[in-house]
Amino acid sequence: LGRTVALANKESLVVAGRLLTELAASTGAAIVPIDSEHVALHQALRAGRGEEVRRLVLTASGGPFLRRDPATFAAIRKEEALRHPTWSMGAKITIDSATLVNKGLELIEARWLFGVPGERVDVLVHPQSLVHSLVEWVDGSWIAQLSVNDMVFPIQYALAWPERWENEFPRLSLAAFGALEFLPLDDAKFPSVALARAALAAGESAPAVFNAANEVAVRAFLEERLTFPAIVETIRAVLERHQPRAVGSLEEALGWDAWARREAEQWLAARPVSR
Repeated sequence: LGRTVALANKESLVVAGRLLTELAASTGAAIVPIDSEHVALHQALRAGRGEEVRRLVLTASGGPFLRRDPATFAAIRKEEALRHPTWSMGAKITIDSATLVNKGLELIEARWLFGVPGERVDVLVHPQSLVHSLVEWVDGSWIAQLSVNDMVFPIQYALAWPERWENEFPRLSLAAFGALEFLPLDDAKFPSVALARAALAAGESAPAVFNAANEVAVRAFLEERLTFPAIVETIRAVLERHQPRAVGSLEEALGWDAWARREAEQWLAARPVSR
């Protein structure tokens, strides 16, 4: 009871966010994220009270295809999608970053971690990946967290919280970068964030379905059975077949996860191999 959990995955909160946060509250446990964006929000939110927050803003690098014509997305090969411009990660999360599904998952995670409604969590494209997230306050001021884009910073923050430990990690030189770029998210080009937002609004089971359908689709893309745009098409198709329900237990959440995987596999099986 009353333990601090340094949470290194987002899927648990996406699939069973209400259950986990209610359990943490009832036992006096604290959930401290390790995702760089959520660590940034965790720090920025210490500047004020919850009722003073206007919105949370997650930053996104935009992935390797930020400036690519979406008309060419069907020709994207897995080797291209696995080349992330700023982070070195595993294959699945790198593909999620290319489709921006990862940012959709992070939006759902932020809703449960910080108790802010999904409509007050936004995404801003920031190609340099130095500003990890921002909080806008009701008085019009902003608090942002910046650091070198290295996971040693969020990991140490989670391990040290509520303290801060001195370290010898690389320091950020803003003068060396000179300028930071911010762009609006193009929902037409990258519809995954809007899909995640809709899943969050639809009901507790829908985010679990979103996550599971994506995992099946990403595996199919990596196996060269699916085009890059069809990853998000698969998620959309499975969500359209789903009737959202409240999730009353972990078993129910995992049941919806299994249902979505079956539906995604069936949907893929009915399609021609799209390479």
